[in-house]
Amino acid sequence: MAKTNSTCSYQDKEKGIKVNGASLSDIEFLKKHAQNLSYTTKNSKWISSLDQHEDHPGQSLATRSHEVIKAWAEARRAVPATVPGTEYDGRLGVLRFDFPGYGGESLEEVSWEEWFKTFDERELVFIFQEHLKNGNPSNFFQLNSPFREHE
Repeated sequence: MAKTNSTCSYQDKEKGIKVNGASLSDIEFLKKHAQNLSYTTKNSKWISSLDQHEDHPGQSLATRSHEVIKAWAEARRAVPATVPGTEYDGRLGVLRFDFPGYGGESLEEVSWEEWFKTFDERELVFIFQEHLKNGNPSNFFQLNSPFREHE
């Protein structure tokens, strides 16, 4: 699939989704999984390219873009990691990032290729913040799965 920087809006009042700035592949993902996504995922600002950013500090952002995720992590000197012992069927288990100085001794560093392969296979959404409400850089992120139960 060719990469594109064009973005779209999508709204489905019945499923509680209204997003702007999503890529065409994000829109297809949202249509496919809307009823199984968390409230946070449905209400985050979707980011599909490096030139898109938060509207205000503390805003929750969502993406499936490898480029955006990698740039966010690298800006924080974080490396892709997994929790040892959570693997199954030869696949990575719990996906994390190891941030320098934050006690990641219990994490195992993995390649970006391995991390993104697992991310894509599980059809995950990366929920994150660029800044805390006070304007300081934020390391907050979570991975949302449409196959997990949500409130």
